Amino acid sequence: MKLPVVRIQRFCMHDGPGIRTTVFLKGCPLRCKWCHNPEMQKIEQEMFYTPSKCIHCRMCMICKNNAHVFTSQGHFYDRSKCRLCGNCAAMCPGKALETVCRMMDLDEIILEVMQDAAFYGKNGGITISGGEPMMHPVETIALLKAAKEKNLNTAIETSGYFDKEFLPVLCKYTDTFLWDFKDSDNARHIENTGVSNEQIIENLLIADKLKANIILRCILINTINFTKDHIKEIAALYKKLNHCTKVKFFSYHPMGSSKLERLGCSNNGKTEWMVSEKDINWAKSEFLRNLEAE
Repeated sequence: MKLPVVRIQRFCMHDGPGIRTTVFLKGCPLRCKWCHNPEMQKIEQEMFYTPSKCIHCRMCMICKNNAHVFTSQGHFYDRSKCRLCGNCAAMCPGKALETVCRMMDLDEIILEVMQDAAFYGKNGGITISGGEPMMHPVETIALLKAAKEKNLNTAIETSGYFDKEFLPVLCKYTDTFLWDFKDSDNARHIENTGVSNEQIIENLLIADKLKANIILRCILINTINFTKDHIKEIAALYKKLNHCTKVKFFSYHPMGSSKLERLGCSNNGKTEWMVSEKDINWAKSEFLRNLEAE
């Protein structure tokens, strides 16, 4: 059983309780316009190309499809000819060419995560993120089960957009859900992510009934969902939950735009979408005000 791993990040402090190792998986059913991990959207393999790292060694010309051409103007990478075999990336000494993910056995992942077991303590452990980990439901649940067998604390970062039939077993092996709630307005959610929020909310309520420990993570995007009505709806949703221990607000950031360029796409970063620390504090106060309101 294998999973498409984009990266394994050690000593994470913001992906659940304690010190954690976060495993980022490729594939997501959402297409958020503000996505900061665009390389994790498509489930298929992709190639990063960073021209500034190219040292013009021409080792990539090992390509049998002539996807790499060198002229007096520089190195040109023709993605239309690339078959994503990864041979050029393996030969590239400057890491100008990098395959986005690698297929890893569950045992391989657990072995790497266990390297830092001494630092996890009681609360730290493994977090599975993405992308959307539940694009690979059977494999992700198997990985969580394997982690529990190693007595690791487990967490999953999810959009909540997946088949609800997996929730009972997912809750069994997950200590903390980091539930990313994009928008309370369904029409706006569809417009900006490509999917409805109805299944997401339904799954959230089911997980809560199953006594899942939930941290609700709410991204705020100026001119899109940074509104009083959205904060009010988050508070109303929170009131329906019995096992949500935290609600976190955070700002959109345009860091994903540079990754899009490395994937051969246009930069879509919008600094005007960012909200300030003052705005975040306002959202927290507005949330609390709505909780206290009858």
